[in-house]
Amino acid sequence: MERARILILTASIGSGHTRAAEAIRAALAAHPQAEDVQVDVVDFMAREVSMIHYLMKRIYLTMLRFVPDLYDVFFRIAGKNASGGIVRGAFAQVMMRTVGRMIQAYKPDLVVATHPFPEGAAALWRGRHGGSFALAALLTDYALHAIWLVRGVDLYFVATDAMATAMAARGFDPCAVYATGIPITRTSQLMERQAAQETVGLQGDLPTLLLMGGGLGLGGMDRTLAALETVEQRLAILVAAGHNAALEAHASALARTSRHDIRVFSYTDQIPALMRAADLLITKPGGLTISEAFAAGLPLLLHDPIPGPETENAIYATRCGAAVWLHSGERMAPAVEEILAHRIPEMRRAARDCACEDAAQRVAEILMESLTRRRGAAYGAKKDV
Repeated sequence: MERARILILTASIGSGHTRAAEAIRAALAAHPQAEDVQVDVVDFMAREVSMIHYLMKRIYLTMLRFVPDLYDVFFRIAGKNASGGIVRGAFAQVMMRTVGRMIQAYKPDLVVATHPFPEGAAALWRGRHGGSFALAALLTDYALHAIWLVRGVDLYFVATDAMATAMAARGFDPCAVYATGIPITRTSQLMERQAAQETVGLQGDLPTLLLMGGGLGLGGMDRTLAALETVEQRLAILVAAGHNAALEAHASALARTSRHDIRVFSYTDQIPALMRAADLLITKPGGLTISEAFAAGLPLLLHDPIPGPETENAIYATRCGAAVWLHSGERMAPAVEEILAHRIPEMRRAARDCACEDAAQRVAEILMESLTRRRGAAYGAKKDV
């Protein structure tokens, strides 16, 4: 029997969808039957894949930067059952042709989507043109959204049991929905704080803050740095600037004059080590970022969520006790001082209680079992003929 092919379709809107895709790829590569499977990961929004998709991504990112309230309206409209189907259908129509090219090029036995756009487009293409490939969707936030809920998807992976229950209440087959947690890469998760601090270049034992704004370095991190300058206690501050060159330059300049020990990192694969080195993460509430913090037992101070999914993520992490949500008008410095002085141990315990370190491995195992069953059934049918 030929090697099976798995095509993972992601979207480089932020970095969470891509990080989830890479975590699944790594878990599949470590699976005992890895030699029987070829895995490809494709960025559905890359310029070389589709110029139209790439331009749509640029418009989306511009909208987030300049008119976030407009995105809030879009999210709320798309989140309604009827409207969600209309929005999803419109994007699927635009993107279906690109998905068709990929299906014909890769000839996958299984397609896994870590973003709703390729999920909807693949479901529409299969509905119109047929095809024997299975389709799985992996949700990368801590709340359901109607734009993800496509009839005909074979497998769903969600973050929590509550999400799986909510999908069953909407008529989805409970046997096709798995509450695995959000997949994260396991690299350095077991590193102790002291070793992690040495890895990222810290010395001494200063209270350590990690500032993140996703792969794009969003979330007003320059304002956060200014606010932290008013904290009387000397701090070590790790700034993960992502692809934001202006933020990287600003933070590097501030590091030369600040009384805090500021270390600046551009886009890096050292996030697990940075999280293990920190006492508190100050960030926008992206689903992957929160999941990685949970795995590291790292308390969160959340601010400036993108309206919609990140707001729901902030609600979830706060209710679990692993995060404090800094709302508009509340001051950063007093919140940091209060958390460092009184709340770190309890928030660490709450974060660890929420962790799903093996989510990627669980997803890989379920995907491989499903693929084996489907290929076995297809092979048996051919023999009968």
